[in-house]
Amino acid sequence: MTDLRKPTPRAETKIFDPRDPATGLDGAELLDASVVQRAGQWWLYLAGQAHGYGATNLYSASLPSGAPLSATGWKLTRNSAGELSPIAGNTHSWVWDGNGGRHCPSYVKGWDPGKGEWVERIYYAGAAENLWGPYAIGFLEWNGAEWKDQPEPAFFANEEWEDGSVNEPNLIHHDGKWKLWYVAGSNQEDYLVHGYAESAEGSTGWTKHVVFAPPEMKMFDFCVRQRGDAFDAIFSRVWLKEGTPPSDTGLWWCRSDKLHSRFSEWSQPIQIMTAEDCGWHSGPWKPSFQFLEQTGERALVFFDGSCRTSDPGPFPFAFTLGCLEVDLPLGSGANNGQSA
Repeated sequence: MTDLRKPTPRAETKIFDPRDPATGLDGAELLDASVVQRAGQWWLYLAGQAHGYGATNLYSASLPSGAPLSATGWKLTRNSAGELSPIAGNTHSWVWDGNGGRHCPSYVKGWDPGKGEWVERIYYAGAAENLWGPYAIGFLEWNGAEWKDQPEPAFFANEEWEDGSVNEPNLIHHDGKWKLWYVAGSNQEDYLVHGYAESAEGSTGWTKHVVFAPPEMKMFDFCVRQRGDAFDAIFSRVWLKEGTPPSDTGLWWCRSDKLHSRFSEWSQPIQIMTAEDCGWHSGPWKPSFQFLEQTGERALVFFDGSCRTSDPGPFPFAFTLGCLEVDLPLGSGANNGQSA
């Protein structure tokens, strides 16, 4: 596969912005989308703060049943009083996610060998102490009627290079394994390293944690989707310091014929969005995407952004959620290995 056609970014759509009443947030702040189709209906699973403060939780939005995937038309899930409804309680998980909340959801369906059945899970990072971590990774599991929380995390930091914290999970179930890409380290210390591990159960029995991408890349997410016989990944590179971000900050796309555990074995990446300040977003991160057709080229990429506000205090920013429509050519870059 030697087709090196560039991807073609098309429309950008703002979905949620706490400063924009037209997006229907009513003071909430929602981002970190994980987009999935379940039983003929498209869902966004989101992390955020229903009132703009406090520990984060997981929420959802959906399109009408049977409607095609779209950047518009999302309806937030609310209770009878009109308040945002968390997708699950935390009766069992409070000890490890109650004070710091739930962050960066990642939906995945996979085989549970212990139960002998396919299960649906939403993995997320939880913090026992406060909003800023340190984090562990656990999941909610669908029991046929509702999402149920778990009494302990499924994945902890256990390597020195992880600096005691793991978050930003992205998973795919393939070839009998739950395959996990994740961030280790600390935003506050400007130390981010991307890790990889896999497990037959997705809850225990993880392989040795290995470095997927080095800290100098500032990789913050690595979202993978299968398309045909190959795999596409969209990931973000972030900038946590003051000043103008370097040109390589933003969203990138790469491909591979196999699910490699080292980034260097994927194709040479191509940038699809920069960190340019577009008013309602800059410095995008947390991509989650789906193709409009399983073997087609058009994809919708949901992403987080931030925008500066006039609010007083040490954090004059608001978080937004947007969607990028982009054509990702089939065959481009699927030959494995990056050039030196």
